[in-house]
This record gives sequence, C-alpha cells and structure tokens, in this order.
Amino acid sequence: MGAGKRSARRAGMRGMTLTLWASLAASVAASVAPGLAAAETAWVQIEALPTLDQAQMRLRDLSASFPDAAGFTLPGGWYGLALGPYDTPEIAAEALRQLRNAGAIPADSYVADATRYRAQFWPPEAAETPAAPSPAPAPGPTAEPAPELAPPPVETLDDARRAEEAMGREGRMKIQEALEWVGVYTGGVDGAFGRGTRASIAAWQDSHGFEPTGVLKSAELTELLGTVMTEKSALGITSVEETKAGIAIDLPLGLVEFDHYDPPFVHYRARGNSGVRVLLISEPGDQNTLYGLYDAMATLEIVPPNGPRERGKTGFSLVGEDAQIHSVTEVTLSKGLIKGFTLVYPAADAPRMARVLAAMKTSFKPLGDTALDPTLGQPMAVGRADLIAGLDVRHPEFARSGLFIDAKGAVLTAAEGLSACGKLTIEGAPAKIAFADPGLGIAVLQPLAPLAPPAVARFETVTAGRGAALAVAGFSYPEALSAPVVSFGTLSDLTGLAGEPERARLAVKTLPGDVGGPVLDGAGAVFGMVLPQGGETARLLPPEMTVAVQTSALVPVLAAQGFAPRAAEPGGTLAAEDISALAQGVTAQIACWK
Repeated sequence: MGAGKRSARRAGMRGMTLTLWASLAASVAASVAPGLAAAETAWVQIEALPTLDQAQMRLRDLSASFPDAAGFTLPGGWYGLALGPYDTPEIAAEALRQLRNAGAIPADSYVADATRYRAQFWPPEAAETPAAPSPAPAPGPTAEPAPELAPPPVETLDDARRAEEAMGREGRMKIQEALEWVGVYTGGVDGAFGRGTRASIAAWQDSHGFEPTGVLKSAELTELLGTVMTEKSALGITSVEETKAGIAIDLPLGLVEFDHYDPPFVHYRARGNSGVRVLLISEPGDQNTLYGLYDAMATLEIVPPNGPRERGKTGFSLVGEDAQIHSVTEVTLSKGLIKGFTLVYPAADAPRMARVLAAMKTSFKPLGDTALDPTLGQPMAVGRADLIAGLDVRHPEFARSGLFIDAKGAVLTAAEGLSACGKLTIEGAPAKIAFADPGLGIAVLQPLAPLAPPAVARFETVTAGRGAALAVAGFSYPEALSAPVVSFGTLSDLTGLAGEPERARLAVKTLPGDVGGPVLDGAGAVFGMVLPQGGETARLLPPEMTVAVQTSALVPVLAAQGFAPRAAEPGGTLAAEDISALAQGVTAQIACWK
C-alpha cells in the first residue's frame, strides 16, 4: 500500500474517531455542575497520573480531540483523566466500547464510579468558578417530553474488518496464537488470515454464542484475548533455557518448580498442590541408548501402562493414562544427543493441561551440541541464574527481590548494599542503578539491554487500613526455587517502629531473599515494598514482623525521577491464587556479584 493511501486511511480513522465522539456526546444528557461528580452519573476514566503537572499537560493535548475531557483528584494523591459525564453506567459502557474499538482511547480505560472523584481541576474554568444554581422552572403549561436520544453507534462488520486491518501483522499473529491456545486453530502463526484462520474464528464465535462471521468484533476480541491471558497467567507459562541440559522450552512455572538434577533427568516438582511434574530429558547416546531409555521409561510409575505409544529410529512417544494421572513423554535422537520431556498431571486436570502440553511441544527446542553431564550429583540444588544461558555458574554475593515498574524492565528494589556490587543483574540480565534514595531505602535498576517483563506493577490509589489482608512476594529461596514465593499476612500499623509515616509494619514472616519484593493488597495492587531488617531495629522486631515502605511515599519519588508509576484500577478482593498469579508476573530477582 502506498504512503499516500496509508496517510489517507489514518486521516479517515481520525475523522471517524471524532465523528464517533460527537455522536456519543450527543447521547449524553445535561452535564452536571462543573466541579462536582454527581453520584447518579458515570465517567469513562482513561488514565491516572501521579502529579498534577503531568495530568494538566496530558489534558491540554487530550482536549483538542475530546472537548468534554475532565480531570479530578483521586484518593491516594492521584489525578484521574475522564470523559463524560454520562447519564447512566450503561451509556458510559457503550461509549467506552465504541471509543476503544475506534482506537481513540487506551485499551485499559474503564467506566469509573463517580463517587471516587473529589475536586475537579480540569477544565480550568470548572476548578475556578463555581457553577450557578439552575433556575427554577417557569410556571406554565406542562412541557413537551424531551425527544428520545439516538442510541450510540453500533459496531458493524465493516468496522471490525477495518480494525483488524489496522492491527498489523503482529496483532493478527496474537489472534492466531490465542485461537491456537483455545484449541480451534492448528495452522501457521503468520498474521495471514486465510480460510483456516477465518474458520477457526467462526468456530470460536459459534461456541461462545456470537454470530460466526469469521471476523472478531471488539467485544469478541477482548473476550478471546482475556481468556487466554487469564489462563496463561494462572498457569505461569514461562520460557526456560536449561543450559546444562541444552533445552529451551515453555514450562508452567505456576504449577511446577525446579527440584534437582538426576541425569538423564532435570526434575521439576509440583508447586503447592498442583499435582503436576515435569522431567526434562537430556543425554548423549545412539539408537541403542534411545531404545533402552524407552524401555526404562515404560516401567516408571509416572507412566501408566494404558495409552498409545510409538517408537522409531529417531525418537519415541509415550502416553500413560489411568484414573489418577496422565503423562506424556516426547523424545528425539539427533546428532548423538537424546533430548525430550515428560509432563505428568492429575487425570481430572486433562482439559487444561492439554493447552500446557501444546505450549511445551510447540516451544521445545534443543540448544547447542551438549547434553546433561552424567556426573551431576543427586540431588543437586541450583540457582535460578543457572537456568538462563550465558551466566557464569557462581553464587552471587546476595540475591533479593524487586518489582517491575515499567515496560522496559526497570525494577524497584531495596537500596541497601547495591553500591558495593561490581555487577548487578535483573533476572540474570546485566543492569545498572538508575537512582537511589537512601532516605526511603529504595533504588531503581535498569537493564543494560531491553528486557520485557511478564507484567508491570500497578500501585494502589486507596491505602489499605490496619488489619487488612496483604501478600508479600519474593525469592525467599533464591538458590533452590526458580520462582517467587507468596506469603500472606496482615497490616499491623501504618508507621514504622519510630513512627515514620512513610513506613508500615506487616504481620508476615519474610526471609532476606524477600527484601525489595512487592507487598500486594487484597485487590492485587502494590501497597509497598519490603525493607531489610537491619540495624538496631532488627532486635526489636518479632520474627513474624516485616517493615515496608508505603506506596504513598514511593509514587512521588518515582514520578520525580521519570518513572511514572501505573495506577491500579479499583476492584474487589481477589482469591489467593489470583494474587499469586499477579505476583509471579511483577516480581523480579535481583543479584549482586563481585
């Protein structure tokens, strides 16, 4: 497509967005008084920023396209940017859908409860001039009923096709990956929507009660991608490079964790009560070795005798099934190296584990020209860094935790001891200190090369009260476990031992590896960051007590240094497993080397 056509299309899309906004605005009843957010109205909140200057600058730009943009102060010192008001939450929800579909507002915008809004600071005249009271209605004959407002525009199939085209190749590939994950697509992930992709979309639409058009509308796309994201987050699907075994594979680290080496196996044991186990298989050998391994595997308790199996000259597959467990083993022989994996899981979990198995099969890749060293001890605990290619196999001076605060991989952690490190790493990748605040006891590290975090932390906008349930995430056992541990407790006090207002005391036991890790409230928002228990105060703390620095103190400092924290959306209390899934994504491991 020529540059002229692309420019025309972009201009057309912008025109469509402004027309759409005008149409939606026409559906809104009379505005509430400036400076007040009436309880019966609703707003579409599109952003929350930590400083007034940032919010006002953003609103100046935003008002050029959205004349009804407004700004309100929020609990916790944040500043909310909103569109509206709308007569009802239903009207606001329809406006939200249309504007997101047109690409006019961020994808994480939502319908806000107007009762959370405090003083209005934008438009400027609304903040400076109180609204005049509404005049009393003049006596006279009964007024004619107001004309019925036109409904907001409905997304058409042509709108959906245009939005699909505007996604680009990467966006369409994400749709194909999602369709593959939910089990309706088996073609190539190339961003080309041919008959196979269209048929898969239609099959998914039909199974979810949508019209099977083969083109996803915005609500359908949101449901599809949301389902996949939720399931992957719960399973903890993570790419792992096991350099000692020479294997790269996606593993469900929400369900398993590294245990030990026992050649030719790398053992991953069940995390919690998941009942899931993984063996990575790696050894040098020939066809005779392959056949011997097949015979040995077939006699294991984790491979029940019932199930299809196949053995060839260059590999074998074993499926074992009984009423309690299922297992799948896939092994190949190439260039004198035998490599593969075994997945074991409870029989009742078969539907969900079919997706895990598909992810493992698709991602499995032999690395290099080496296999697991037969002389490795049994059992042998290894550090998490040993699972990442390219790092020296040596122990760091110390390891602790942190939390990802932006999409480029910057990590907030505790500052103590970092200045003496010859080398710092984030998840094994080299990093540097971006800034440190000794008063608060915090530092921000930046990776030397781009690092895409699994998730970015969102900070609470309403401070939790005493007695509130909290969770601490951290690498409690950095040399033994390859994923953070989540510990649950309560908020004891909103001050430190010496009455420091920026600190808090938590009734939860932590270990040195948890220092720098996030403290999450019941909704999964960041309440604060764990501080080290050093100095004189350490002797005053009971073993079940932890000190943290609060979000209310963190946000202004981070914003002043150019690391604008993300605000958490309001939400209800999450289940423990959902808190754990959030913690897995935002928690990073920090290591200090000589």
